[in-house]
Amino acid sequence: MMEEKQGIVAEIIFQNRENGYTIAVFETEEEQFTIVGTIPACQKGSSYSLQGKWKTHPTYGEQFAVSSYEEVMPSTEAGIKEFLASGVLKGIGGKTAAAIVARFGSETFDVIEHSPQRLTEISGIGEKKAAAVAEAFRSHREFAEITLYLQQFGINADYTMKLYKVYGADTIAAVEENPYRLAEDIFGIGFKKADKIAEKMGIARDDEHRIKSGIKFTLWYFAGEGNTFLPQKVLCEKTGGLLEVEIDKIEDCLVEMVFQGDVHVEKLENRNVVFLMPYYLAEQNVCKCLTAINNAAPKPVGSDPDSLIRVTEQESGITLSTNQKYAVKASLKQGVSIITGGPGTGKTTIINSIIRILQHSGLKTAIAAPTGRAAKRITETSGFEASTIHRLLEYYYSESEDTMRFGKTAEDPLDYDAIIIDEASMIDLMLMNGLVSAIRPGTRLILVGDADQLPSVGAGNVLRDLISSEYIYSVKLTEIFRQAGESLIVVNAHKINKGEYPYCNEKDQDFFMMRQKTEKGMLEVIKDLCTRRLPSYYTEVVPVRDIQVLTPVRKGLLGSISLNRELQDALNPANPQLEERQFGERLFREQDKVMQIKNNYQLKWKNQENFTDGEGVFNGDVGFISKIDREFSEVTVIFDGCKYVTYDFGQMDELELAYAITVHKSQGSEFPIVVMPMSWFPPVLATRNLLYTGVTRGKTAVVLVGSEDKMRAMVDNNRITQRYSGLSIRLRAMLDF
Repeated sequence: MMEEKQGIVAEIIFQNRENGYTIAVFETEEEQFTIVGTIPACQKGSSYSLQGKWKTHPTYGEQFAVSSYEEVMPSTEAGIKEFLASGVLKGIGGKTAAAIVARFGSETFDVIEHSPQRLTEISGIGEKKAAAVAEAFRSHREFAEITLYLQQFGINADYTMKLYKVYGADTIAAVEENPYRLAEDIFGIGFKKADKIAEKMGIARDDEHRIKSGIKFTLWYFAGEGNTFLPQKVLCEKTGGLLEVEIDKIEDCLVEMVFQGDVHVEKLENRNVVFLMPYYLAEQNVCKCLTAINNAAPKPVGSDPDSLIRVTEQESGITLSTNQKYAVKASLKQGVSIITGGPGTGKTTIINSIIRILQHSGLKTAIAAPTGRAAKRITETSGFEASTIHRLLEYYYSESEDTMRFGKTAEDPLDYDAIIIDEASMIDLMLMNGLVSAIRPGTRLILVGDADQLPSVGAGNVLRDLISSEYIYSVKLTEIFRQAGESLIVVNAHKINKGEYPYCNEKDQDFFMMRQKTEKGMLEVIKDLCTRRLPSYYTEVVPVRDIQVLTPVRKGLLGSISLNRELQDALNPANPQLEERQFGERLFREQDKVMQIKNNYQLKWKNQENFTDGEGVFNGDVGFISKIDREFSEVTVIFDGCKYVTYDFGQMDELELAYAITVHKSQGSEFPIVVMPMSWFPPVLATRNLLYTGVTRGKTAVVLVGSEDKMRAMVDNNRITQRYSGLSIRLRAMLDF
């Protein structure tokens, strides 16, 4: 139940200056207690009216959790003196505070705000210091006023801090002028939250700011679903339904946005389509760069390919099949080539062979993948050092532009004779744009991946578009090699991909189906598998590290959110020895398995294995919480077993639990054991290629839990969600040309 408390801050126990998170002792006329919450610029001696409710922390006992607050400026001379001496105004200590109040009394605040030059009447205060005191006081009052103003629209102190960092003194003006800009400028404030703010401000439903923001929201929403554009008719209908506004008003605003350069409209395949400008420019540039790389003659290898293949076979002790040799030779001839195939078809063997041939020929070669996990796996299986594409392109954060940039560009291209990219199905349009922009014509670009897996999380359908365009040379591997063929995971992956039902529960095999009829029953079996049955059978398995639950959905009893709560309680239960912290609806505990859910190019990490450091943690990276430090309001997460990253409490919206993750989030990863629920899921998600992708993540064992009928329905559902993408169309036009 919400309560109001009025009093003063008697003592600051902890305060994070970055995000304003505060732990303090608060005194009212009747009692003294601990308060916790985001109260930026809170100082000892400050007076507040607090709104909040009581909660009990397992270690620290009863606390008053502050949800909103209003600073009450002191009116007595004693209160004013204590406020000035609190440190809120830099440069004023106890002696100076006493002297100021002795001189100006109850008019002190009025003098500081309106006649700061009068402060020079106090010994030790010159004009410069007087101006600094006045500026500090103005900033303090300004932030307090902004906080109070924004609270009426439901904007809490966390977001107030973010807004103030972006807009400063203009925060209120920015919100009043166009609250919808918050959705674009502030991470965590989406269109719907901005729309609620606008509604409370009385902004009309057909206001042009609302309609334009709604159009952008719709385009960005569908970009999040993988689309680089939307047909104009679809866009107007979707936006109209979202805003409950007439289509003609949406079309009028769309025309204005075209002239303002926010969107691009063009005719593709006899229909008008609408791009957000960054995706239009990226598609155009990818097409242009790929054409230039593909048409340029690559640097020749040192001998005839057959001789080079024989040498690599002798070195590796592996004999390539006819199809594998064909794929190797084709990739050596082309400017751009694609090698695609399912598990067990020898893609890794081909990569290793190509690398050896290029090295024997004295050609400088780079190997990269879209994620750190995939790059690490290449290094482990091939012995050749691989990096992420981001690191290959020397990404960095540009403070002036407040965005991520690549150091390697068309102006300063990559210095390699050949570039091999694995897990190419994960590459989205924007990453592909950065990659091909930095490749000089004459460099071989070899893309390796499984085109039958789910497409990239980001917008675009790059690998499939390149293959379907028939403009880029591609080879598909279909033969399963003997050792891989002994694994039912590999055999079943190919059966699923061909629309056949998998073999389950064969003796001494690695693919299992545990039948359960109800979702509650499935949940209990999944927990039992993760905590008891699988670790007792596979004795080398560390459950939290080696068992990964994959699910098609986020919501529902068998969605990742619910499963994470249940698995956290089962695998890492509450313990007085383990610090924990609630962030909104998420509870994090030391030793929890967590995932980064947005790219953060500024997050610093330290590698404890080789004592290097760097920046950048990416969407989908999985790690473990090693420490939650309440004193410093920080959480330390270890990624890849050696990279230590420190988050302040204000950044915890970038993490979520990862005992269970969606199949989409698992792309590019391999796990010793995969467990997947088989229940009713929306048909758009319960698809063949989603099941195929999930199954191919497992290396030692795959366990399906639930209904065999639902599993078979997924195999039968060969729906491939149509992504709106223009890359294949543009490349086919180049082929025709």
